Amino acid sequence: MDIAALFTPENFLALSTLTLLEIVLGVDNIVFIAVLSGRLPESQQPRARRIGLIAAMVMRILLLLSITWVMGLGKEVLAFSAFGQALSFSSKDLILIVGGALLMVKAVREIHHLVAATDEQRSTTTHTSFTSVIAQIAFMDIIFSLDSVITAVGMADDVSIMIIAVVLSVVVMMLAAEPISKFVQRRRSLKMLALSFLILIGTMLVAEGFGQHVSKGYIYFAMAFGIGVELLNMLGDRIRAKLSLLKKS
Repeated sequence: MDIAALFTPENFLALSTLTLLEIVLGVDNIVFIAVLSGRLPESQQPRARRIGLIAAMVMRILLLLSITWVMGLGKEVLAFSAFGQALSFSSKDLILIVGGALLMVKAVREIHHLVAATDEQRSTTTHTSFTSVIAQIAFMDIIFSLDSVITAVGMADDVSIMIIAVVLSVVVMMLAAEPISKFVQRRRSLKMLALSFLILIGTMLVAEGFGQHVSKGYIYFAMAFGIGVELLNMLGDRIRAKLSLLKKS
């Protein structure tokens, strides 16, 4: 694609809109990477986040270059009757159901670890291997990339614009991943909130696989509301701490 053609009003608008959408669609991926990388030694966490996001970018670009195959995932591959109802599933449906279920299982296991372990146990927890974390991130990248790629195909006609939007969105996510991860890891309640969001996202993926469309707007509203409440709690804690210091003085 000619560079000059990229900056025509139509293409520039498509690129800007698609980049913004790719960033929004990548929020759940950042949360997942933040939670999973938290199981690694602190020195390895930034590298795991970078590799995870680069893997997401490569996966999305490869899927974009295989648009015909991606669009073919919507074809029916499995059909049967259950409880008097006819059910049919495409390859995409099956991937979403399996991925969503695995995401919920992973989130529930992390919540159990967070709740059941004592402070002493948490401080001496055996870290997950780096290879295991990267493998889990890479697998979930495939799940999270499907929506991103299908959105890109629907938003733009030129593959070059789609690829540039994906690259720009991943650069933004790389800049945001570090502060978001530190923010999540700093407070136990925030990590619990992030894990709850992952269960919500997993449920949405499974519902999508069964043909029940759930607008991501509801998910993002719930995330924003939960974070807003937690920020108010943090502000309240600070105010109480300051008042306590004033009383002591």
